[in-house]
Amino acid sequence: MGVLRAGLCPGLTQEIVRLLRSRGIKTVVDLVSADLEEVAQKCGLSYKALVAVRRVLLAQSSAFPFNGADVYEELKTSTAILSTGIGRLDKLLDTGLYTGEVTEIVGSPGSGKTQAGALQRIQVVHAFDIFWMLDVLQDLRGTVAQQVISSSGTVKVVVVDSVTAVVSPLLGGQQREGLALMMQLARELKTLARELSVAVVVTNHVTRDRDSGRLKPALGRSWSFVPSTRILLNVGEGAGTSGSERMVCLTKSSRQPTGIQEMIDIGI
Repeated sequence: MGVLRAGLCPGLTQEIVRLLRSRGIKTVVDLVSADLEEVAQKCGLSYKALVAVRRVLLAQSSAFPFNGADVYEELKTSTAILSTGIGRLDKLLDTGLYTGEVTEIVGSPGSGKTQAGALQRIQVVHAFDIFWMLDVLQDLRGTVAQQVISSSGTVKVVVVDSVTAVVSPLLGGQQREGLALMMQLARELKTLARELSVAVVVTNHVTRDRDSGRLKPALGRSWSFVPSTRILLNVGEGAGTSGSERMVCLTKSSRQPTGIQEMIDIGI
């Protein structure tokens, strides 16, 4: 809500604005939260006129109300679920990758992150630093938006393999701009997913916690809020006898209980 000024709504004249400001009422918030009877007495204004002005300002400034049914219907029409091609992985992800969301695959080198995120009919673009990647994503956003307008075949999945490779060199030490660049990349990925109904898949490495010694996703706490869904690939004990089998654990999800596991075959 903004500053009060003449003409902001019918009945709000320059004289009324001047009188209100003389009593410390300078913004729309000040006016709608004030005791109008007291304001009318101190400013010598009509109480009914102030009530009418406040009613109009609230109507102009308030957000349009949505109920749960409206949001659910919008989600049903705008969200698609895409299969990964691995049945058990789809089950873990509640039937597949959801457009409008960022899904993260976490694992150590050689765990099969790339294979788990590999899809058919892909176009590969190489980006070896974060600035290059940001340029690629911005160009892609323009391309996908144009495809939506022209109703041609649109991109449905974007895979970043790996996000750690371009972000981790910028973190730590005195490189304070690294965190800002990482969050800029996060915003770009989430905007691409949300505004253009694309499923974004990123791969991330693991690091070892200094206190507990347990493995955890790289890039720290700030990045942990970026993906809507996160899975961890494990090649350790219990990952099966076949070289292509991996134990996958769901560690973050808004739809499934975390901690559930599935054995999958990544086909290497």
